[in-house]
Amino acid sequence: MISPEKCIGCRSCELICSFHKNNEFNPKHSAVSVLSYEEAAVSVPVMCMQCEDPSCMKVCPVHAISKNDYGAISIDEKKCIVCKMCISACPLGNISFNSIEKKIVKCNLCDGDPQCEQFCPSGAIQYKEGTSANLNRKKVIAEKFKELFGEVED
Repeated sequence: MISPEKCIGCRSCELICSFHKNNEFNPKHSAVSVLSYEEAAVSVPVMCMQCEDPSCMKVCPVHAISKNDYGAISIDEKKCIVCKMCISACPLGNISFNSIEKKIVKCNLCDGDPQCEQFCPSGAIQYKEGTSANLNRKKVIAEKFKELFGEVED
């Protein structure tokens, strides 16, 4: 669960993610990105939404993408051929490519122990089960963003 109204834009989530995944503090290699909307004075951490029916998993030609024991969509780096089809298939753009290590970067919820949540000083990132109350809250926040920024055109 992301609470944009709580995000202070410190980008700690990006730093801890890159450190946990690659042993370096480099937001470019993080599976979370903080987007800042100066007009609305709000920042939003953006990461994989762990889709129920993931497009990235459907297009993987070697079946390297699967749902792990924690319900996260994860990539088996031993199987992955880095074709980048998953990057193109993600409708939200939440999968990236690490050009230094030549690997796909995607949130896998740190195997059930998300570091971004633990190090978020404001509580903007919370790892919890998607209940109907949580989902309704997300819809209200999405509606507020639509009011602020208008409809996104294709």
